Amino acid sequence: MNTQQNPPATTIGTGRRQAPGRRVHWALWVAHVLLALVFLAVSYPKVTLDPVAIDGFAAMGFSAVGTVIIGCLEIAGAIGLLVLRLSGLAALGLVALMIGATVATVLTVSVAGALMPVVLGVVAALVAWGRWNRTVELTHWLRGLAGR
Repeated sequence: MNTQQNPPATTIGTGRRQAPGRRVHWALWVAHVLLALVFLAVSYPKVTLDPVAIDGFAAMGFSAVGTVIIGCLEIAGAIGLLVLRLSGLAALGLVALMIGATVATVLTVSVAGALMPVVLGVVAALVAWGRWNRTVELTHWLRGLAGR
């Protein structure tokens, strides 16, 4: 007979057992929503051809068309973050976009100016890591479609 007891499960204020990973799940969703809101906000001046955004991107060597394309990629990433099946892949895409933004900003503007894309890229990387299983499931599903 086993006389050892298992350690108690963590509980929420009600005394009910909390499923493992529940806090992580909700933290990821908060990150999804906040990232989506930020990317939608920063994409707006780009896709509406705001003169300040156009001038800023022109200083980095981007045309107006390039500025709009970047804004559209940010919108696509923001929408993808809110679709659970696409969230990991969207986060990976935003990480790539923020790597490019960081490099372009450091090379043409300033190191200090790259703080925002670095922070957004790190948060997106955490979401991508946390949703890696979704990305793997999506790739398996897509391979299944391609094999038909």
